[in-house]
Amino acid sequence: MLDTVPEAPPPVSHGALHYALAGVRGAMSVPLLVLIASYIGFGGLLHGVGFPLLPGMLSTIFIWALPAQVILIGGLAAGTALPAIALAVGLSSIRLLPMVVALAPFTRGRHRSTVGEFCSSHFVAMTMWVEGMRLLPKVPVEGRPAYTLAMGATYVGVSTLATWAGFELAGSLPPAFGAGLLFLTPASFTILMVRNSRTALDWMALAFGLASAPLVAGLDGGMDLMIGGVGGGTLAYGIARLLKRRAA
Repeated sequence: MLDTVPEAPPPVSHGALHYALAGVRGAMSVPLLVLIASYIGFGGLLHGVGFPLLPGMLSTIFIWALPAQVILIGGLAAGTALPAIALAVGLSSIRLLPMVVALAPFTRGRHRSTVGEFCSSHFVAMTMWVEGMRLLPKVPVEGRPAYTLAMGATYVGVSTLATWAGFELAGSLPPAFGAGLLFLTPASFTILMVRNSRTALDWMALAFGLASAPLVAGLDGGMDLMIGGVGGGTLAYGIARLLKRRAA
């Protein structure tokens, strides 16, 4: 009797609910705690300038970019013209476009869905981009849309609740402490970038971005982040390509 080689078992296929729950678990990390603290500070800012809670919470849901939200609230509180506020918020949010482009290939499933990809791109902010680039490549392709949507919805939902909590706690938060909480987001983003840097290109991009910060600091509308981030990354990419050609 001839021995037969047993057939390999078929790969296990999980449903969307499985990957959605995995996305929620993926969001439960230290960056989520930083988001909670930052949006508690944002809620305190809303209370401090006399801005209504509900519109402030809606800004967390629909804008989902803390610098742009601060620009919006500050502009409205100061009586700035609405077109000027809209322009400043738009310029501040442009910096997220390269993040969306970089993360988009990892949010798609086997079958393209314009609505699903549009919703996934809405969740791409600093925290979602850094954690998505770390976690999504490990997720099977068929589960990436559900994982992305659940992870992003967790970030936004918890941040919205933190906005409410900060508004309610505003009376007991010293102003300096609230401002410090808002600073946690850029500080955490920098730490996560250092943690996720693996190649010489990563380190060069980070170094050039930090070196350009004093040169572009103070530009309105968040253009300092846009110029420093995109400019530093482009310069690092160009140098890396040049070194690669010389090595070849």
